[in-house]
Amino acid sequence: MNRRDVLATMAATAALATVSPRAFADDSDAGVSAAARALYKRALVFDANLNPPLQGTFPFPQAMLDMMRQSGVTAMKTSLGGFDENFEDTTAEIAFFQLIIEKYPDVYLQIRKHADFARAKSEGKTGILFSFETITPLDGKPERIETFRDLGVRVMQLTYNVASPFGMGCLGDANSGLTDLGRKAIDAMNTQGVTLDLSHSNEKTSFESLKATKKTAIITHAGCAAVHPHPRHKSDALLRALAQQGGVIGIYDLCYLTASPKQPTLDDYMAHMTHALKVCGEDHVGIGSDSSLAAWDTSPEAMAAYNKNEEARHKAGVAAPEEDRPLYVEGLNTPMRSEIIADALLKRGYSERVAEKVLGLNFANALKNSWGDA
Repeated sequence: MNRRDVLATMAATAALATVSPRAFADDSDAGVSAAARALYKRALVFDANLNPPLQGTFPFPQAMLDMMRQSGVTAMKTSLGGFDENFEDTTAEIAFFQLIIEKYPDVYLQIRKHADFARAKSEGKTGILFSFETITPLDGKPERIETFRDLGVRVMQLTYNVASPFGMGCLGDANSGLTDLGRKAIDAMNTQGVTLDLSHSNEKTSFESLKATKKTAIITHAGCAAVHPHPRHKSDALLRALAQQGGVIGIYDLCYLTASPKQPTLDDYMAHMTHALKVCGEDHVGIGSDSSLAAWDTSPEAMAAYNKNEEARHKAGVAAPEEDRPLYVEGLNTPMRSEIIADALLKRGYSERVAEKVLGLNFANALKNSWGDA
């Protein structure tokens, strides 16, 4: 999906310019406890795969900026380059995001090192961490990792669902794994301070990548195969291996959390979250929504854009099984989704310390270990 497609799927956000952010969230956050609200306000809140509200022209509507400010999100890792963009298009997309940060310096800052998380929190801004879902922007050249790292791309994947020159995606051949070029890419990431993300890699590629990397790897957005078997979900064995090397898995709020045709609920989401905590431990689980900050829009215009994008994904062979429902979780369809998750953890008996780690500290620490704060 290129930048035009990304903006098209988010275009309806601009129509909300005269409305308060909570007006276009659902009312699922009405029952959040005072303890969860206080925790959320003081916590470092980092979503490991989230897009800010966007439109293709400036100025941005005031309500769009207010939504970002009032969300309470300290920082988000945002995926650039789609699943198949080339070097030139991806560079242009990075320039577009840098322009957004330049035009709205009171709202956004770019996350380039670990200390920027604390800076975003203290200054009341939202940090944007650039990342790649796949590394097609490299055009098969690991040496370009340094170029993109210098532009602020600090997290990269080797594959997006299907095979790449670097490894095999989760929808591909289970017997295929990391390639020699993939090992060179991992070496370059380790050298340049770019974190390896295994969210869309298959199990063989993931295990071989964990063996190859000398730095902490992460899974920014996925689910647990033991809760619901799906190609995008990770086995307990892989989750344990990731945690043993200091990594973190972010639980996403996508339709894949439960079997089609059911739209997943908060309880379905928490089944994956609590299972990951049981398998990995409290230091190795976080949130990676894999969506936009804005609540899912079911207007005819937005659904038409979504369906068009789905057609392109199926045509390209990257659409996952059960990708046949809107991409949201009932009860989390709000810019305040992370606050609701914190509340759900507290209500299930987890301590405030665990909830604060899940909200963002775990991923921030893993990234610090990977980057060396360089």
